[in-house]
Amino acid sequence: MKRIHVDNYAPKYYSGKWSWDSEKDCLHFQAHNDLENARERFIMTNGYKFLRTIDQEEELIFRQEYVRPKSNNSDTVVMRDIRDLVLYLMPREFLSYKFVEFMHEPPVHSVLHALVLYFEYYLRLVEFVLIRRDELSGQMAQVQSEQTIEMKQTFSVYLSQYRMLVARNYCEIIKGQGLMAKYYHMKEISNISATIRDKFFHEQFVAVAIQIIWICMHRRAYFVIEMEMNRLFRSEHFVTARPEYLKFTEAERSLLYGRNKKNLNYRVQISPLVQELEKVAPEDMPILWIGRRKYRGTDFRIAQLELEYIVPGSQLHLIDVSHGILGHPKKLYNTILSLDWPAVRYSNFSEKFDPYHIIRRPHLVIPKLGELKMRKMSENYEHFYKLSMVFEPCTHNQICKWVKRDINIAFFRSEGLLTNVVSRCEKELTSTSEGPRIDKIIAHYFKIMSRIRKGDFDDTPRISDVSTDKWLPRKGSISSEKLSHKPGKK
Repeated sequence: MKRIHVDNYAPKYYSGKWSWDSEKDCLHFQAHNDLENARERFIMTNGYKFLRTIDQEEELIFRQEYVRPKSNNSDTVVMRDIRDLVLYLMPREFLSYKFVEFMHEPPVHSVLHALVLYFEYYLRLVEFVLIRRDELSGQMAQVQSEQTIEMKQTFSVYLSQYRMLVARNYCEIIKGQGLMAKYYHMKEISNISATIRDKFFHEQFVAVAIQIIWICMHRRAYFVIEMEMNRLFRSEHFVTARPEYLKFTEAERSLLYGRNKKNLNYRVQISPLVQELEKVAPEDMPILWIGRRKYRGTDFRIAQLELEYIVPGSQLHLIDVSHGILGHPKKLYNTILSLDWPAVRYSNFSEKFDPYHIIRRPHLVIPKLGELKMRKMSENYEHFYKLSMVFEPCTHNQICKWVKRDINIAFFRSEGLLTNVVSRCEKELTSTSEGPRIDKIIAHYFKIMSRIRKGDFDDTPRISDVSTDKWLPRKGSISSEKLSHKPGKK
């Protein structure tokens, strides 16, 4: 009989409520044993019910069976941790082998990584727009100057650059080539589109992406994220009118949505992501090679954008950049990746010592005057290097484990195999089995240690060969390799 070996301490996340016990004259914690009818049990995302909270049994099963195994960056939060949590919280109808395998593909990981960068900047810009809306209205309204308009234009261009990264990675999926060929909606011979199946597949991906970005952004501004995600992947014709969504003026929309946004008839309307790639400024062309080739030029903005993109999430504190909860220590978060404020309090963070941007407030850096004109005069040199990145592929057994998620949860609950450390030691003392041989124990130990000592970034895709545009699995850490090119060609 299989047994679950749970952690030696109580669950990190407690679902329940506090009430005052007048008889004992103290606070009393009442756990939610039945969360089916609890108001905070579910959250609706594009019509699908995702779990918002879990009980202690579900938490123990998740931490034992589905949490990322120990690796070189196991003590920090990376994209895989957020993705695994969302896969555990998503509805039952999402648990198909094709969709789970799709969520573990390198191009999908690249889209999610670019979405994190985009929404980190987008939420800051939305906050800036709402603050400026209050400053420009009322009796004490401020007058906008020419420098203010130029600053807003620079912010809008920067946001469009992040949107270009998302569009570039998203186009690798919708082209249906390489690893994405088996998910393409058109059959190769008959060229008949599976419209209904592709529609539900796209709806599920958008819903899961909303949940991943929402959790990554500290679970804040949910309706802003949901509205913008639906606009990016669908266009404004298919964004539902809800009272929770913000309504922007024409000036605010031009600031947030960029200069390439065009609203046409819904029959010929394309998504805003594809619109970003239809007309790319000459000074922004090197952005399309970020993460593929090492940028060589004098444009400081592209060099900064490249640094944010290629640095793994577990090492973002080394460049003093915040991308939600990526790179934060796991000890500061509970099982569902909510911030544990008592743990933060004991970490003694301050305004001067805050490597993870928990105390410091996220803000927009005010650009220099004439920065857009200076970027047009920048020079781009011939590239010599391609970036090699590591991605650990998902095995068939791991995908099947996710597909059988509800079956595993029901099995562990019905059999009562969740045991703590005391009962586990008692059973081991009374057991008469000899256990595994010593050589197997040593071999298993060295296998785990060799995996930990290798570069395990888990935030970057497989090696992207620029010359052949193929995904090549390779072990190792981030490196640079010289490209073979002919003289006179770039």
